[in-house]
Amino acid sequence: MQSAFEKHILITGGAGFIGSHVVRLFVTKYPQYKIINLDALTYAGNLENLKDIEQSANYFFEKANILELAAIKDIFAKHSITDVIHLAAESHVDRSILSPMDFIYTNIVGTVNLLQTAKDVWKGEYEKHRFYHVSTDEVYGTLGEEGLFTETTPYSPNSPYSASKASSDHFVRAYGETYGLHYVLTNCSNNYGPNHFPEKLIPLFINNIINKKPLPVYGKGENTRDWLYVIDHARAIDTVFHNGKNHETYNIGGFNEWKNIDLIKLLCTQMDEKLGRIPGESEQLISYVTDRPGHDLRYAIDATKINKELGWSPSVTFEQGLSATIDWFLNNKAWLENVTSGDYQHYYENQYNKG
Repeated sequence: MQSAFEKHILITGGAGFIGSHVVRLFVTKYPQYKIINLDALTYAGNLENLKDIEQSANYFFEKANILELAAIKDIFAKHSITDVIHLAAESHVDRSILSPMDFIYTNIVGTVNLLQTAKDVWKGEYEKHRFYHVSTDEVYGTLGEEGLFTETTPYSPNSPYSASKASSDHFVRAYGETYGLHYVLTNCSNNYGPNHFPEKLIPLFINNIINKKPLPVYGKGENTRDWLYVIDHARAIDTVFHNGKNHETYNIGGFNEWKNIDLIKLLCTQMDEKLGRIPGESEQLISYVTDRPGHDLRYAIDATKINKELGWSPSVTFEQGLSATIDWFLNNKAWLENVTSGDYQHYYENQYNKG
C-alpha cells in the first residue's frame, strides 16, 4: 500500500535541545512528511519540549537507543524510513572527559548502526534517499586569534567528545564513498536558545542568576566561541536537507564571536534588567575556576558556503537571540524546574503509558 506521505524522515535525538526544534519545524512546515522522532530519553532528552506538536497526524515517537541495532532495523521496517536526519549524540565536553566510553559508543557505534541499516535497506536505490549527519565545529580543533574554520579545514579534535564526532563524520563519508550512500554533513557552532538543558553555559548561568548561585568561569574567561541561535540552526538543517548537494559538507555559524567573559557580562546585564535587579548585581556572582583539560581557545565558523550556495543566513544578532532566550526561560519556569528537579523524566511514562 502506497503511503500518504511523500517522505518518512527519521530524526534521531529529536527530544533533545536542537532535535526538538528540528522536529517541530519539519512537523509543522511539512504536513506531507511523516516525521519519526527516535530518542533514547537519556538525561537530556525531554518530550516536554514537543508537547505542542505531539498530537500532530504526521508525528510519531519511538523510544530506542541507536546502540540497539535490532531496534533500529525494526523502526526502519515499521515506518518505511526514506531519509535520516541524525542528531543523536553525547555532546558535553566535560562529560566526555569523565566518561569517554559513553561518547565512543553513542557517537561512533550508534552512527555506524544507522549507516549500516540505511545501506542495507536502501541498497540499489540510494538516489531516492538522504542521510543527513549533524556534527560540530569542535572536530577542527582550536584557532589562534585570527582565521575561521572552513569546510576544508583539517580535522584536529582535542577532546574525547570532538574525537568521537570526528570519527562519526569520517564513517559517514566512508559509507558515501564506499557504498554510494547519499549523504550531506554539517558542522555547526555553539547553539543556544529555548529548551536548552541547563548544563551548558547559557542556560546554566540563566538558572544560576535566577537563583543567585555562583557563575563558574573557566580560567580567565578568554575562550572564544561562535554562537548560533537554535531556531536558525533548524532553518539551516531544513535548507541543507532539501537543497544541499550530495556528498557535500556545509559549515553553519552565527557570525557571532564572543569571549566567554564578555558573553557572561552581557548575560548578567540583560538578566539584571529583566529581573529588576541593581545594575551589576549578577556580575558579583562570577567566580573563576581552574580551566578544564584540552580546553580549545577559539572556535569560529566561516559560513560563506551555505550562504552563497543555499541562501541561508542567521535571522538574529546574538544580543537579540540572547534576549529572546532569557525571556523564554523566565516565561517557562515550570519547564526549568522540571528539568532541574528531574521530574521531566516521568513525562514519557505519563504520556505514552509504556513504562
